[in-house]
Amino acid sequence: MFDLIVKGGTLPNESVTDIGIRDGKIAAIDDLSTAEAGEIIDATGDLVSPPFVDPHFHMDATLSYGIPRINASGTLLEGIGLWGELKHVMQAEEVKARALEYCDWAASMGLLAIRSHVDTCDDRLMGVEVLLEVRREVSDYIDLQLVAFPQDGLFRDPTAYENTIRALDMGVDVVGGIPHFERTMAEGARSVTTLCEVAAARGLMVDMHCDETDDPMSRHIETLAYETQRLGLQGRVAGSHLTSMHSMDNYYVSKLLPLMAEAQVAAIPNPLINIVLQGRHDTFPKRRGLTRVKEMQAMGIDVGWGQDCVLDPWYSLGTADMLDVAFMGLHVAQMTSPEEMRRAFEMVTEVNARIMGLKDYGLQVGSKASLVLLDAGNPIEALRLRPDRLCVIAKGKVIARKMRNDTSLSLPGRPASVRRRHPAHSR
Repeated sequence: MFDLIVKGGTLPNESVTDIGIRDGKIAAIDDLSTAEAGEIIDATGDLVSPPFVDPHFHMDATLSYGIPRINASGTLLEGIGLWGELKHVMQAEEVKARALEYCDWAASMGLLAIRSHVDTCDDRLMGVEVLLEVRREVSDYIDLQLVAFPQDGLFRDPTAYENTIRALDMGVDVVGGIPHFERTMAEGARSVTTLCEVAAARGLMVDMHCDETDDPMSRHIETLAYETQRLGLQGRVAGSHLTSMHSMDNYYVSKLLPLMAEAQVAAIPNPLINIVLQGRHDTFPKRRGLTRVKEMQAMGIDVGWGQDCVLDPWYSLGTADMLDVAFMGLHVAQMTSPEEMRRAFEMVTEVNARIMGLKDYGLQVGSKASLVLLDAGNPIEALRLRPDRLCVIAKGKVIARKMRNDTSLSLPGRPASVRRRHPAHSR
């Protein structure tokens, strides 16, 4: 007897099977046609995926677009300045309300694991306190991982180091940083060393905003890879953005990528935001800011897509849909072969889960029963359509449902028909 059976779904590898769920875990993946369950969900012809995962977000800023004003230049630096104005006047209640609203959006889209950076350059640490509360409140359906992020620079801000340590003591999960925003390249490199030493001493992971700039001489990823090796942090470190790599000398990159691979440093590009914020000083040809995704993957480096921002000082759009992120990413990275598109889908599921170190993730017996039923036939179709999430299951419980979006057509000279969102997909 199962609590729930998802029947006849198509897995990302395109095998068709039933999934039996009991006590919040996947208890069976097999033909369960004779099994009994409290509820049976018919997934015939639909894609059943593990939940979407976002390894890079800013939940303390989300849904604050236009407060106190919009980012007129569209640049990263004006966004940071705007956030500096906002964070000193915002109140805990509004931050929490926005964060919980975003979590509702995320849950409805099957986004059930999020890593959010939280600013530690506010002596109140109000954002830290709020997101720790949010983490507790959403824990039944979203795994929220927090990064202590000294937004204004670990050494550039006079109390950032102390506040970052306080945030970690309060229970923040991951050590973050922003070396390219320090006053000098040398100070940036020193911040990488200091923060990695903090992570090593505490047994924590590292996720650093690294080289989020058009400057090809911003090379803090090299220091990050070195410190990862020196301190034995392999497999626990990610460099987010890495946009300077799109402008680096090819010879230097040919040295850099093997160092990253050797140190097992992951990369988290954020395509929606990178292509909007970067290249703002260019006329033409205009750089688009995305790091060297396919080149890193060819070296065996884990590369996962991040959302980064939704309706905040840096980005005026966003929906909490990781398929939107992957869709944009595969375009800018020119990942258009069938194999590459499947990899783009994996980048917002399995790869991101691996980067975040998630336990019991995936569609296998014994894993947490969190999964998403999509109105699509396979991962490539899901990327093409960004379809409805017909059902979202979190830790064994159905938390969202949506009716199938079919359209009736009555066209002159043709018989009436029902048009599916995915015409190539037979049910």
